[in-house]
Amino acid sequence: MILGNQVEWALHCVMILAFAPEGKLLNSRALAEFHGVPKEYLSKCLQLLSQAGLVKTTSGPYGGYSLAKAPDKISFLDVVEAVEGTTKTFKCNEIRRNNPCLAKSDRKFSGLCDIAAVMHEADEAWRQSLRRRKISDITNYLTDGVSKETVKNFEGWLNEN
Repeated sequence: MILGNQVEWALHCVMILAFAPEGKLLNSRALAEFHGVPKEYLSKCLQLLSQAGLVKTTSGPYGGYSLAKAPDKISFLDVVEAVEGTTKTFKCNEIRRNNPCLAKSDRKFSGLCDIAAVMHEADEAWRQSLRRRKISDITNYLTDGVSKETVKNFEGWLNEN
């Protein structure tokens, strides 16, 4: 399974918004420049986050984005599903029914294919792991190991944007 670039972008934007002071709005241009990604594509990503209720959008010349929920109420899965959707990562097309060696009496399949069952179990384990992890899990220690200068530069960037 490969997640699209927008998942990475969305997670990083949510992280930055989690660090922004209360009431601070960041626009898509500033977020795109910060991450070095195309503004048009990032804007679509931010719209998906807004539609999912993870970020609030304020329009106008001083508008922008802020978190709609506290960082400890937003899971990594919330962000992934906002961008990628909730469709399972494996789709069983029941190709087992195409087996030319099956006797007619063995062609009655009931229940989920054993392969699909394993794949769905793996999908749920992955989602459960992301469901348990909250944005606050990282924001609580994101600046650990970063120089004071970098923290100061980031705080300055937040104030300017």
